[in-house]
Amino acid sequence: MKNKFTNSKGFTLIEIMVTVAILSIVIIGLVTFFSGGIRSWVTGQSQLKAQREARQAMDQMVREIRHGESIGAVENNKSLTVNIPELGEKSAYTVTYSWSGNPGESLKRDTNIFIEYVKNFYISELDDSKVNIVLEIDVDNDGNADIKLNSEVNLRNYGL
Repeated sequence: MKNKFTNSKGFTLIEIMVTVAILSIVIIGLVTFFSGGIRSWVTGQSQLKAQREARQAMDQMVREIRHGESIGAVENNKSLTVNIPELGEKSAYTVTYSWSGNPGESLKRDTNIFIEYVKNFYISELDDSKVNIVLEIDVDNDGNADIKLNSEVNLRNYGL
């Protein structure tokens, strides 16, 4: 009489356990690799977004300063007031850019948040009709500036 359990075509429990252990190690390695890649991509995207927003904000600031007819007081090199004359259909107005001086706080335009995560904001008057602006942003709060922008601005309407 033939024993029905003598068939050796299947896998033993030990072989299946070893296979599952090897596959688990490979899958854990792949998940770690891909999660690191995704984390790097997300960080890069947030820095790219912050750089784009900082560049747009700096362009707007430069444009407003360039159209100013006079520069108000520059306080502690962290605040600047610009008087902008009537331009076309737009009436005259005054705008103030200010930063507290504390890294990580926002740069404000009047009372509204203009740029976030500011590490350094420095304004220096080169003369009555020219200012230099330095803006550094630390997106990931590691203490190092991720974005550095510098612009020298001439007031086109100065003295009008």
